[in-house]
Amino acid sequence: MKKRIFLRLFGFFVTLVMLSHTATLFCRAQISLSVSAKSAVLIDADSGKVLYEHAARTRMGMASTTKIMTALTVTRIVSLTDTVSIPREAVGTEGSSVYLCEGEKLTVEQLLYALLLSSANDAAVALAVYCSGSVEAFAEQMNLYARELGLSDTNFVNPHGLYDEMHYTTAYDLALITRAALEVECIRRIVSTYKITLPFEGVPDRRLAVNHNKLLKTYDGAIGVKTGFTKKTGRCLVSAAERDGLTLIAVTLSAPDDWRDHTAMLDHGFENYERRIIADVGELCVNMPVTGGNSDNVTLRNTAPLALTLPKAQLSPDVRVYSTYPFLYAPVREGERFAYAETAFEGEICSSPMEIGETVERRESKRGFFHSIINFFKKD
Repeated sequence: MKKRIFLRLFGFFVTLVMLSHTATLFCRAQISLSVSAKSAVLIDADSGKVLYEHAARTRMGMASTTKIMTALTVTRIVSLTDTVSIPREAVGTEGSSVYLCEGEKLTVEQLLYALLLSSANDAAVALAVYCSGSVEAFAEQMNLYARELGLSDTNFVNPHGLYDEMHYTTAYDLALITRAALEVECIRRIVSTYKITLPFEGVPDRRLAVNHNKLLKTYDGAIGVKTGFTKKTGRCLVSAAERDGLTLIAVTLSAPDDWRDHTAMLDHGFENYERRIIADVGELCVNMPVTGGNSDNVTLRNTAPLALTLPKAQLSPDVRVYSTYPFLYAPVREGERFAYAETAFEGEICSSPMEIGETVERRESKRGFFHSIINFFKKD
């Protein structure tokens, strides 16, 4: 009898250990992330913080994801409403095309739609020549801007991404380029557009430009950004998605299964991180002493939200208020700023000026009447 009970208990504990081990393996499988890409990265668009990476600093070809930087450079140089007469150099450009005709006229904005939706190489050349006079000169502008963004592992030879061994980037650099591009309203609007019609030789609505990024239709919160492919670089993809204030950017280079890669990376980001508001505008309130005023203190409030991207299980970090003034001299005016608030987590710092909420006038002196009499006679 005792032996039977022992065997049952032993079996129970073995089963418990096995279930525990299985559960552990299951949990690890849930949080593990593997991709088909040779190089990949997932970043938070607000802070630039890396949330996942795989060989993300390795120099590789980028194919048509180049056009993100092309669009970013164009918007720095010319106006969206400028009219471009299509140059001979653009006609018949190898690869993806909207079949531009020499002398045809389109606006910069229309060409950007062709560039970013249809991945039109002829539109890339037309924009480059219009902006800088030649493809080579425009590539120099792209590289100059890359240096301004602090990118040391990126070099552009052309505006369209056709293969050249000296045309390269990294997944991480490309994510930073995309982060800058999404801050430009017109680029953000264009890359989130599924389709649009464009004129052909002056006739409206004769060209249909359809976005190649199928995540716009299949992934909740997707807002762009750009596909790319050449035989030598393989499949390249940049995507971005936004949920509950958190914007994520995913990049894969040479990824046979890029759509699955991006779905997994974005899911990983949204499941494990959140954009948390530590203190909304005006929620943070501190008092500062005032001397010589009709009030002994004044209230200061934050003028901007304090927000950070945090792991969902992470406690909110502390907020600190800094000022070089131990107290203020009256008068002080509503809207003046004498302090700032700051919060930080793992290198991401968010700060906000602290603004005075009400005016404090100088307190009148009890001897003010007699001083005014004396000053009156002094004038004589």
